[in-house]
Amino acid sequence: MKILRTPEYAFNNIIDFPFKENYYNTSDGLRVHYLDEGNPDHPLVLLLHGEPSWSFLYRTMIPILVAGGMRVIAPDLVGFGKSDKPAAQSDYTYAKHIDWMQEVVDHLELKNINMFIQDWGGLIGLRLLTANPDDFATVVAANTMLPTGSVTPPQAFLDWQNFAATSAKFDVATVLQMATSTTLSEDIIAAYNAPFPTEEHKEGARVFPALVPTTENDPESENNKKAWGVLTQWSKPFLCLFSDQDPITKGGDQVFQKLVPGTKGQEHQTISGGHFLQEDAGPEMATLMMQFYNKNKLL
Repeated sequence: MKILRTPEYAFNNIIDFPFKENYYNTSDGLRVHYLDEGNPDHPLVLLLHGEPSWSFLYRTMIPILVAGGMRVIAPDLVGFGKSDKPAAQSDYTYAKHIDWMQEVVDHLELKNINMFIQDWGGLIGLRLLTANPDDFATVVAANTMLPTGSVTPPQAFLDWQNFAATSAKFDVATVLQMATSTTLSEDIIAAYNAPFPTEEHKEGARVFPALVPTTENDPESENNKKAWGVLTQWSKPFLCLFSDQDPITKGGDQVFQKLVPGTKGQEHQTISGGHFLQEDAGPEMATLMMQFYNKNKLL
């Protein structure tokens, strides 16, 4: 496996990201970057990002969560951010992404996890939870899903899948801008492009849409169905914070609220924003999360 590592200097001029780097080497030799902020004795929140973003997406949320009394762990998925990037699309599978993040969780010995998931963070995070439900305390789900392939995806997703597979150039910051309702500054655009100095560095981002189960023949379809079997019994607190301008995950909050017992009695919100609502409404999201944690007596 050919492994690419984005040079450190690519991140030198990133603004509003004053967080210490931490690294873990997986069993197959990949270096995974993660943030670890706040008091290690405080309640833990695990922030899982999606594609093609990285932990930079959480820069406005982390200070609020830490000030509220949380320890924050925010890894960069393999292929993204400051984590290593296998150069071939064939090196990435849905199952491998789950395994890589499980290794990070095990390495850090994380328990009683309060998990925030968005985009692919949900496809990975919910599989972590359903494999080891006793390790998780709460979930906040935002613009995410756990597809089994039994329902035809919306056209917006199929268009995105086709674009990622066929476009001559895959401009990451342009993708982020198209999926947010606010206008990104040049500094923010530079930060999202920083992990990907060449097209070869983007293979993990390009292949991600193809790894989403869209038919029941997908290799992870059956495993996701089994995961739903666990979720339909999940009675711990589960909050939905979806946005009003995301054509890909629209209606997903209603599915969770219908099927997951832990959603009952929670103050679900619809946030004004696009797919990457952390970028559009990060401080609002973090504040709502702290209200959720306080309501459920986690602090």
